[in-house]
Amino acid sequence: MKYTSKNEEATELLKTLIAIPSTSRNEKNAADEMGNFIDKCGLDYHRTGNNIWITDPEYDPSQKTVLLNAHIDTVKPSSAWTHDPFCPSIEDGKLYGLGSNDCGGGLVALLQSFRIMTEQGKNRNGNGKPRKYNLVYLASCEEEISGQGGFSLVRPCLPHIDAAIVGEPTGMQPAIAEKGLMVIDGTAYGIAGHAARNEGENAIYKALADIIWLKDYQFEKTSALLGPTKMSVTIIGAGSQHNVVPDRCTFTIDVRTNELYTNEEVFEIIKKNITSEVKARSFRLNSSHIDISHPIVRQCIRMGMKPFGSPTLSDQALMPWVSLKLGPGESSRSHSADEYILLKEIEDAISTYVLLLDKLEI
Repeated sequence: MKYTSKNEEATELLKTLIAIPSTSRNEKNAADEMGNFIDKCGLDYHRTGNNIWITDPEYDPSQKTVLLNAHIDTVKPSSAWTHDPFCPSIEDGKLYGLGSNDCGGGLVALLQSFRIMTEQGKNRNGNGKPRKYNLVYLASCEEEISGQGGFSLVRPCLPHIDAAIVGEPTGMQPAIAEKGLMVIDGTAYGIAGHAARNEGENAIYKALADIIWLKDYQFEKTSALLGPTKMSVTIIGAGSQHNVVPDRCTFTIDVRTNELYTNEEVFEIIKKNITSEVKARSFRLNSSHIDISHPIVRQCIRMGMKPFGSPTLSDQALMPWVSLKLGPGESSRSHSADEYILLKEIEDAISTYVLLLDKLEI
């Protein structure tokens, strides 16, 4: 089904948003623009910080509720851009600009889909049956840094949610699981001494033994969707001068958990197997998973989509309800120079979202 005016509005809104720098914690102007657009559409919206959300005009607390979510913030542009990241340009059907793919396309497509669904009302959907669930649309901020001012701030303000569709770029295929993230700071302690006199206890060597264990250890449970839980040492630091045996060596571990482990479980395994002191910065970004038998997933499959597992993190990690990622664009374009989204991807996403929501029975 074609939604020409909604497609055109989506493109114009995205172009406007691209022109507004909105890196994480600097989303105020972009949130203002989202609010202005929604207001012009005749919808009432709520704002918590720089998070903008809309409740179904026919909201019924006795019915289940589906959240449509995407984020308005972006990463900082790299120096490798050849286009102006804040000047939207269209070339050969591609809309270039920072945040166009991650996740501006999903942001505007979900908003237009929410409008289409609520404008037609609960009793006039595409399959001839009443829509027996509520919709809530949320444009959240600080997603790229999992900041406390983003989803975590707005979550208590939302009505009860039963399931969510997150508009991250997935090529419009449902990501029914995603890896979690835990960052751990490790410190190995030694004894300082003169390097020429063979004195002291080298903290680098103590850290090295632990780093080798982290490199070689294989977790017992492997996910069919996400593969194994993965640990990578990404930062290391020690020493002050060449002739002093270092008494302290610090290192950082990037941990990507599958849905078969909680972050706390992985942390305890690490703590028991290495001698260095370890501290997790947070346990809050766990892996997420929605069962393949869930009505949203089943409807995606009936529409010819193929579920998969995603290695990248999103606000799903902060959601206490089941969710999946489904959005226009490709994850490989995210955080890259000359980021773009195809106009046709936005158009197809709106049609796909509406068809999915029309036929959904939850």
